[in-house]
Amino acid sequence: MLRGIPNCLSPELLKVIAEMGHGDVLVIGDAFYPSASSARHSMLVRADGVRATEILDAVLRFFPLDRSVETPVLIMDKQDCDKEIPTPIWEEYREVVRRYDDRGDGCVGMIDRFDFYKAAEKAYAVVATGETALYGCMMIQKGTL
Repeated sequence: MLRGIPNCLSPELLKVIAEMGHGDVLVIGDAFYPSASSARHSMLVRADGVRATEILDAVLRFFPLDRSVETPVLIMDKQDCDKEIPTPIWEEYREVVRRYDDRGDGCVGMIDRFDFYKAAEKAYAVVATGETALYGCMMIQKGTL
């Protein structure tokens, strides 16, 4: 047993984030995200029943965000047909990022849904969460201490 490790971080996910290097990307997918097919060229880590915000908060305790890029945190943006859908999870993500990175909202960007899918193909790993908020997908890029 280890102390201080959030329960939502499985041994598999801890191993993945420890193995990741500077510039590697971790996708945190919501329950609707095609995680398995997205991870066909990387690793899939299941976190069923866990909110994406909980995973993000736990991961960022140990995972420095990349300072060599302007937006190491990218949230999937809504399509035009979904512009009216409320997305309160986006503010939850920003709140978590502000706790761990002094750039705050400045290091959080938005990315088109289909650009997100394309970028996710190059990710180091994909975490499949139980997040049910619509447009609750994001990716974070690892930096150095």
